[in-house]
Amino acid sequence: MNLPNYFLADLPPEATLSPAMIVAACDTLKRNREKYLLSRSTDEIVKILCEVAAEWLQPDNKFRRHALELGPAQTGFSVATLARGLDEFFRRFTPENFQVMLAQDLGTDTDRRFWRGPNLLVHIAAGNLPNPALLSLTLGLLTRSAQFMKCASGAALLPRLFAHSIYELDPKLGTCLELAEWRGGHVALESALFAGADCVTATGGDETLLAIRSRLPAKTRFLGYGQRVSFGIVAREVLREEEISKVVARAADDVIDWNQNGCLSPHVIYVEERGAVESDKFAALLAAELMQREAAEPRGKISVEESADIAARRSMYETLAPHRGDIKLWSSPNSTAWTVVFEHEVRFRFSPLNRFIFIKPVPDVAAVLQGVDEIHGKVSTVGIAASPEKAKELALRFAGWGVTRVCPLGQMQNPPLTWRHDGRPAFGDLITWTDFEL
Repeated sequence: MNLPNYFLADLPPEATLSPAMIVAACDTLKRNREKYLLSRSTDEIVKILCEVAAEWLQPDNKFRRHALELGPAQTGFSVATLARGLDEFFRRFTPENFQVMLAQDLGTDTDRRFWRGPNLLVHIAAGNLPNPALLSLTLGLLTRSAQFMKCASGAALLPRLFAHSIYELDPKLGTCLELAEWRGGHVALESALFAGADCVTATGGDETLLAIRSRLPAKTRFLGYGQRVSFGIVAREVLREEEISKVVARAADDVIDWNQNGCLSPHVIYVEERGAVESDKFAALLAAELMQREAAEPRGKISVEESADIAARRSMYETLAPHRGDIKLWSSPNSTAWTVVFEHEVRFRFSPLNRFIFIKPVPDVAAVLQGVDEIHGKVSTVGIAASPEKAKELALRFAGWGVTRVCPLGQMQNPPLTWRHDGRPAFGDLITWTDFEL
């Protein structure tokens, strides 16, 4: 499949971008917004987005096929992982879900309040996962903004395909999008891009966000999404023989979704002690589940450095386990495809990711809060497997502690459209209100 050269990201690798090209592209975007986007109704844009998503969910869709053919080599994710992640993402695109999201952020009293989106909305996309970039473009269309997305080096494939699918369905809407790819820190290109932006969104490490913010004009709104971590909890009342297979499967879902390469993926799963199924048996069952999933949904290729990190961690626990009864290790033979470490040390540990999960037994939620104290203020999501009553109790407790999202185990990497990223309204933060006082 040969993509037409609609976007700067479609240019051949040897092409060189210049600040003048960036400025010209931004000027074109703004003109196209005036012609083709500002007059569109929200319902019309939602309809187009839902049609695009429906096409992506079809096995024979050319953009989907292209993503699954080229994606493994360019992203490192296997075909199964990509297909699973794209399906989970595009299934959210329904008129009902968009209606709920818009009502949540806009309210219903629009007779005396008017909103507008940025004239030019710039996105600095991260390279680890594709879905956040796709969602950024989606939200920007709903704000009726011209959009320029700067993709991380080597990470433009999925955003490009999504933008091309929009362009094919509605070419005029597609002309309000621009995508380009270059290595971060190219001051000349980024200065040209930032100069014309009304709002800049960025996802990345905290140092990266600080550097971007320092270079923006004072008038430019900045929405930065920094590094966050997540973990899971399994309450003792669901550790029953008749229920354990479902709980283990949901835990495995969170470990294999995008190979843990996202802020919403768990590094650790805390398991309450004194359940009918002991916490170390839970870890053993999870290891068996990950072994089965590897056959059907392989992890895919990772870098030499990432493999070495996993191997080093494994080696440390392999050395400790024979001498300590509170440590156990399960891992994929002859590869680094998956790893389960069981240890009684309650302190939160950062996983090397790529399907490497810590299982830690705890007496109660108070012990969990003690263990995660060092990441206070940095937690995005807590995935919970518990009874409805216990889940609500835990959600209230973690909300008071500062967690911005609590969800069922198994859904950690699959937030709804209504998700408030880092506790902020994803759509509402992009727009500006005018109050009309009679």
